[in-house]
Amino acid sequence: MSKHVTGDTKFTEQVKILLNKIYGRSPLKDSVLERAIAYYDLEQFSDRKLDKLEKDLANLKQVDSAKSQEKIVNLERDQREYLQELRFERNDRSQHLQQICREIIELCEGENFTETNRKSAQLLGTIQLLAPTEGSKVALINELSKPLYKGVLTLRLLDEICVKKLLPDSYLVQELAEVSMFNFKELRSENEAAYRQFIDRVKVPVLMAAILQDIGNYHPDAHQIMFGIDGKKDNFRTLEIEERKALLQVNYRETLKYLLNGIGVPMYLGNSKTERDNFNKVETDKLRFIKQLLKTSVNPKLGIGNLLKIPQIYTSIVLSTKASYNYKLLPKVYQALYQNAERGSCSRDIVDTLYQITGDFPQGFGVVYIPSDVDQELRYEYAIVSQLYPENANEPRCRMATRSLTFIGYGHDLVVKKTCNLYFVETAKTFSTISKERLNEILELLSSNYLERKKLDLLPRCWQPGEYFSRKDNQKLWNRIR
Repeated sequence: MSKHVTGDTKFTEQVKILLNKIYGRSPLKDSVLERAIAYYDLEQFSDRKLDKLEKDLANLKQVDSAKSQEKIVNLERDQREYLQELRFERNDRSQHLQQICREIIELCEGENFTETNRKSAQLLGTIQLLAPTEGSKVALINELSKPLYKGVLTLRLLDEICVKKLLPDSYLVQELAEVSMFNFKELRSENEAAYRQFIDRVKVPVLMAAILQDIGNYHPDAHQIMFGIDGKKDNFRTLEIEERKALLQVNYRETLKYLLNGIGVPMYLGNSKTERDNFNKVETDKLRFIKQLLKTSVNPKLGIGNLLKIPQIYTSIVLSTKASYNYKLLPKVYQALYQNAERGSCSRDIVDTLYQITGDFPQGFGVVYIPSDVDQELRYEYAIVSQLYPENANEPRCRMATRSLTFIGYGHDLVVKKTCNLYFVETAKTFSTISKERLNEILELLSSNYLERKKLDLLPRCWQPGEYFSRKDNQKLWNRIR
């Protein structure tokens, strides 16, 4: 591959910034994750302080003296001020999270359904292509990437659920009734105000739920399970059954507590009682909806919890943090999803719907295919999955990455037919008569150095485009072909 060119496109930079705003770690401690960790660390202190104020007030109220009355007034003032301080902190966390959700929507939604799917494919593909596929940082980067990836996938699943009316949740039905006079897929272009209201009342809460779904795993009790009492265990190891059960319970309990006590209903800023009452009702309903999503996602069966659970399972495989992570197996993700559906732990209809959106091959996956123009001398080429909604689930819509065994940054779109895709054993057999010399010759052209060639399969089922994507010119996979 040609010499590395530093820098990123504006879109790639935006994705990196978003990833850090959600689960990043920095000296500023300003990400969604770091704010939650800070809340968990201070939670017990806050509870103890409020309990002490309550007890001191109760004791003083039993003493009838002018001095005790003066102390009561002071303590009640301290209590009000501290509660107000906690409310402001809670409101700040809520506003921060909602703003990030709006930034995500802005980055992955366009003027119409087609543009929304293009932008969402670009965001999902960029996350996948930025994540390493081997080495010591796979688990760490995948953990960082999961909430954003899952959130975008959940939004696209939500669209289909709304169009097909697959999950008759009362809150969702009520909000859909508000926009029922419009074509849902073209809501933004038909009525911007209705689109904005649906974003505010449904899409932002859904994203908040997706981002917060595993935030309880960062509570000190969960930390002790994952890292051990001495803090030296590998937190990405496969947990024992009892450890896993305990962690699930902690995550469930502490995620809901953080939602209700650490995020809560945002504060109304204004002077109108009517506006305030309406604001509080709308925001309380949204909070209930988020709570319902989180509670039912644990065991969704056929309910609204599938909206979170199914993208969660998909993301946990595509961006796995386990030692068993194997890039070559990513297109097998639906085996696990359909097994869950067969066990009755999630809805098969919703799995089918996500399958329709993504197909077998995740966005950003490196496909190796036999081009249709091959002559006497067989060869294969590289492509990258770059679009959602494949016509056939096993025939991904891709962007060419090589032409005539040369890397390019301006390839055309193509559908890689199953009969041309080396991922499938039947297709690979086409190359079974090709000499090793010829296969080595192809590898030499498509790998950057001898050491890389030594690690590659002589006849690859797929390729890992991370190095290719690290070049700025190759980050324009989703640009329209002119």
